[in-house]
Amino acid sequence: MKKSISFQDIITNQLQIPIKLLDDYTSLGLDEKEIMVILQILRFMHDKNEFPTPNDLTSHLTFDEKECANILRKLIQKNLLSIEQLKNEQNQLSEVYSLNPLWEKLFTKEEEKVNTQEDGTIFILFEQEFGRPLSPFEIEMINTWLDADELKPALIKAALRESVLMAKLNFKYIDRILRDWQKKGIHTVEQAREASKSFHQNQAQTQKQTDTSKKRDTSFYYNWLDGEDN
Repeated sequence: MKKSISFQDIITNQLQIPIKLLDDYTSLGLDEKEIMVILQILRFMHDKNEFPTPNDLTSHLTFDEKECANILRKLIQKNLLSIEQLKNEQNQLSEVYSLNPLWEKLFTKEEEKVNTQEDGTIFILFEQEFGRPLSPFEIEMINTWLDADELKPALIKAALRESVLMAKLNFKYIDRILRDWQKKGIHTVEQAREASKSFHQNQAQTQKQTDTSKKRDTSFYYNWLDGEDN
């Protein structure tokens, strides 16, 4: 008699593999044998065996235990695999494999890539706003904000936008805005926006707007250099 297929079993007996791992494993220095060992470790973890032996692993691979053991050792040396100790309810220790080092490297690498792309767009944005190529001094100043001051690209863009809105488009003004934010412990665009609102709410209580004939109303924006000459 032909055995019926349980489609529910097929659907539930699946292994989730990050597509990013398959896309980027070579950039982490992994070859096909190493990636297959990792996938087999994942498979055994899925089956509640968190510390499979080389023999367990090679029962589903085309190479022997010795080569598998060498690959496991290499993965640990590359800081892509670790062995951790767990304690159960009876205080018994057991060893398990952890792929957290692999996931951290894989996804931190992506985050660094995104940050690098954001850093590059800052220079383009500045040149667009200034309407000219940046000077070497100006490029160095932006790099100082990014590297030495460790400011987020979004916050630098917010300071540029603030200077444009205040019609004071120069690097000295932008730098003073960023220094002022640093002193106040402002590290996000949202915090900068709230500081601007708070400043003008306080000012509105003690001072009336005297010049209503200005062509451009900048009363909403925070004059970070209150008292500085234009």
